[in-house]
Amino acid sequence: MNAPWKPSGIAHRDPFTAFVCDETTAETLRPIAAELGWSTDKINKGGLRNAIQSLSVSASPQILFVDLAESGDPLNDINALAEVCEPGTVVIAAGQVNDVRLYRDLVASGIQDYLLKPLQPDMLREAFGHAQAMLNAPKHVEVAVDRPHSAIAVIGARGGVGASTIATSLAWLLADKEKRSTALLDLDVHFGTGALSLDLEPGRGLIDAIDNPSRIDGLFIERAMVRASDKLSVLSAEAPINAPLVTDGAAFHQLQEEMRTAFECTVVDLPRSMLVAHPHLVTDVQIAVIVTELTLAAARDTIRLLSWMKSNASEATVFVLANRLHAGGQLEITRKDFEGSIERKIDYIVPFDQKLAAQAAKLGKPLVEAGKNSKTAAPIVALVAEIASSVDAGAAQEGPKLGKGTSLIGKFGELRSLMPKRKPKAK
Repeated sequence: MNAPWKPSGIAHRDPFTAFVCDETTAETLRPIAAELGWSTDKINKGGLRNAIQSLSVSASPQILFVDLAESGDPLNDINALAEVCEPGTVVIAAGQVNDVRLYRDLVASGIQDYLLKPLQPDMLREAFGHAQAMLNAPKHVEVAVDRPHSAIAVIGARGGVGASTIATSLAWLLADKEKRSTALLDLDVHFGTGALSLDLEPGRGLIDAIDNPSRIDGLFIERAMVRASDKLSVLSAEAPINAPLVTDGAAFHQLQEEMRTAFECTVVDLPRSMLVAHPHLVTDVQIAVIVTELTLAAARDTIRLLSWMKSNASEATVFVLANRLHAGGQLEITRKDFEGSIERKIDYIVPFDQKLAAQAAKLGKPLVEAGKNSKTAAPIVALVAEIASSVDAGAAQEGPKLGKGTSLIGKFGELRSLMPKRKPKAK
């Protein structure tokens, strides 16, 4: 689905246009439109399909009312409308299907409201009042406190260490607790979970950006981002797995540039493969969070990532976060030995809570929202507080010292010696 229509300097457009399926709906709309000073001539017959045809050759209004009563597939038809509707239009839909799932899906796709027919005058007045308030309200980026933009990259040392879970939690905390307008950019184009973990449909914005980098600008960002809350927006994808990613990385760099001007914080869920293919993605990153686990393979790859960051993003502050630590469980490598091998301290340890993880997944909420006062959330909250204070200081801070350029072969040999020796089986 496409993302929300948002106000964007559209005062020159018609204030209102409607496309309805029946005369009863038209008769209910006319007196309300007249009350608001709108021309009743802008109430057209034909429903959503006629709206798509008309707006493909004419400018979109400020407020668009569309009747879905004759639509066999409302979600796909709304997506088709989004292709021809200019950014900035507030869309109100009406229909006969009383289904809360449909309502949620339509709102997630970008419409302002979905009204159930038969329509009532007070219902219309309230919906149009909200639409006008949305158009007249200043954008949050225009009234935000003047703070430097913060770009945060979250990188998993190994697959399955929970880097995406940490990235989503960081973005949610920055938006909800720190009150910063935040963008979550999930660059796992085929298997990303950024939108899924927030109970959202990912939309086509990221795929469209990759296919057409020249289209990326401020208006594209407004339309492509899926809003999770007033302060948090997400750009994720579920590209078909039979469609290989073909890009030189220009789209990703351009997305980051536009997000820099539209948001106070950008959290990038950065898969290792993307880091290798497009190293320029960390050029402007101020903070990097390497998510790892206490295993031999993770220690090796944490060393490699720390060395890579030292060479390619030496100005970035780097945090090492050990995730999913089982309390009382048998560790493959102890914390002390792990820190000795990577030649620096682990900054944060996140305990594993299977019950909380399952609950968060069922609710479609970030881990830190589902377990606000849990021991699992506490270190992530502390990390966000440190990130926020670092940004507010307004001065570049030197990250923790990275490991020296030790030969990987030699280091891997050292790591092998850290593994606990197996006891011989009793005869």
